[in-house]
Amino acid sequence: MKVALAQIASPDTESPVHRLERVRQLLAGFSADADLIVLPELWRVGYNHFDGYAAGAEGLNGPTVQVLQAIARERRCYLHAGSIIEQLDDGKLRNTAVLIDPDGRIVHHYSKIHIFGYHSLEAHLLRPGQQILVARTVFGATAATTCYDLRFPGLWTELVRAGAEIVIVPAAWPKARLAHWRLLTSARAVDNQVVVIACNAVGTHNGVELGGHSRIVDPWGEVLAEADESESFTLAELDPGVVGSTRAEFPVLSDRLNDYSFLNPQEVLS
Repeated sequence: MKVALAQIASPDTESPVHRLERVRQLLAGFSADADLIVLPELWRVGYNHFDGYAAGAEGLNGPTVQVLQAIARERRCYLHAGSIIEQLDDGKLRNTAVLIDPDGRIVHHYSKIHIFGYHSLEAHLLRPGQQILVARTVFGATAATTCYDLRFPGLWTELVRAGAEIVIVPAAWPKARLAHWRLLTSARAVDNQVVVIACNAVGTHNGVELGGHSRIVDPWGEVLAEADESESFTLAELDPGVVGSTRAEFPVLSDRLNDYSFLNPQEVLS
């Protein structure tokens, strides 16, 4: 399985319309062979461009997905669109990740459950998702989380219970907390015995510098690829079978309890 992580910048001086066309050209001109290409979180609008969320909202059949569907068909590859500002029928907005197959079909979508409120307007502007899905792809059972979701292991436990073997993570993670990005992508791979394919944004959005360092981590915690902080493609090859072999050799998940409420935690009084 050949994976390409496409780190994209969303500069303040570039309109979403021009960015979509620029990224289309980047993907169309990418010469390397890849079975899966992954984009970052909200790259078209730019995560920190909060005043553009409403104007940049679209449906799952909107221009961003349509352009990427055409690229997936042309390249005959899976293409993870990162995420878009999805506009629902009632006018509410969500941060929704989309996976497209080589026939241009949407085979998986996920709306970010843990929306971010720390020095961010995301929690004010967007509705959280309420559902997880696992798609059966040629690589294995594939799911997604988005950026801040990395900090919540309970969500990842539920993904594994649903059968996930590969988890794709589009992100707009800031450079100021880059150490957390590295730690958490590795931790979620190891404690859930999954492959984590995490694609981060780069550049500066509205005064916030993003961290880049997109990475792929296998279930043993081995970093198969890690990008730098530039707008670039990073390629890696991995064996999806490593998930099954890891779980068979070191069956941690069979010892994980689904319910710890019996512990009845109490405060220790001195």
